[in-house]
Amino acid sequence: MTDPLKFLHDEVAELKDQGLFRPLRVLAREQAARCVIDGKEVVNLSSNNYLGLTTHPRLIEAALEAVRTEGAGSGSVRTIAGTMAGHMALEARIAKFKHTEAAVVFQSGFTANAGTVSSILGKEDVIVSDELNHASIIDGCRLSRAQIKVWKHKDVADLRRVLAEVAGQYRRILVVTDGVFSMDGDIAPLPDIVAAAEEHGALIMVDDAHASGVLGRNGRGTVDHYDLHGRVHIQVGTLSKAVGVLGGYVAGPQVLIEYLWHKARPFLFSTSHPPAVTAACMAAFDLLETEPAIIERLWDNSRYFKAGLADLGFDTGASQTPITPVIVGDTKRAMALSDGLFAEGVFAVGIGFPTVARGKERVRTIVTATHTRDDLDFALRAFEKVGRQLGILPVRV
Repeated sequence: MTDPLKFLHDEVAELKDQGLFRPLRVLAREQAARCVIDGKEVVNLSSNNYLGLTTHPRLIEAALEAVRTEGAGSGSVRTIAGTMAGHMALEARIAKFKHTEAAVVFQSGFTANAGTVSSILGKEDVIVSDELNHASIIDGCRLSRAQIKVWKHKDVADLRRVLAEVAGQYRRILVVTDGVFSMDGDIAPLPDIVAAAEEHGALIMVDDAHASGVLGRNGRGTVDHYDLHGRVHIQVGTLSKAVGVLGGYVAGPQVLIEYLWHKARPFLFSTSHPPAVTAACMAAFDLLETEPAIIERLWDNSRYFKAGLADLGFDTGASQTPITPVIVGDTKRAMALSDGLFAEGVFAVGIGFPTVARGKERVRTIVTATHTRDDLDFALRAFEKVGRQLGILPVRV
């Protein structure tokens, strides 16, 4: 009898042949700057836990107290019986933090992007998207059935060209960009993007997943970083990275949020966050507003590590944030670098095509506020040793 799943065996075999098949690494205990993965203690350079809040005592205590008083789960979707007081309080807090009229929380940053784009646009509309936007934006664009036009990464002249081409042909235009790009760590030129969109009466959406808690005053994101409040219609953020917990959110005008309550399919058809999540997120926003020094520690560490990689001779691309790629230009070499680093006690994941373009394969690193200088120096020594072994850096004579 023919195996109906044979095609999957073939696909997995091809991934292995390309060097792209990777077993899941298993984290023991907490997500931290030094942690235990696959039974080995490592310096962790692959976490989105920018500020170290996943283990902060105030978040842990807030989560435990919420479980004690409100239970382990919500038991329903938001539009039936799953909207708890904690959800409403968190959304009001996010709106105040982001300087918008309202906000709504989704189960993840991915569903926040995909659910928003797919619900506000249709086949009579057009989406104008940066070519390196996150997969969740791309999926939302496809689900919307709108026409999709792509402009060259961060190339505002090309954005203006595309906007001129679509002018007058569609019911609505949405210009969408990441605030910080997740693979390269560069920042969108948002003032020029906003100006171009405004000239054509377009809606503007920014995905600030990797800017939330990192850029702007107290980590308010790229809109605050560039002082563009009131000029970006839709701001998407995450509660899963610098905030240290789980989920995504959309912030914007009240009418947008009320529309998403009724039209965004992930919001309508997924059980809401448990009380522990909303309570821990509230504690995280308290910390962002009262202890901004943790964000400065993040940036101090990031500058130190970037300088160290550059001094060694590594190519870190166009990074402007704590996301720092080490570009090696070949998938198998990127995976070999990652594996070699792990053997030396550093966890940094290799990224290959199609996640990044051919010739741009890399190991992606993310420095956090909780790394010590000893951690970073240890990691730099490992990068130097493995980089020379693999011929990425010249061998010393």
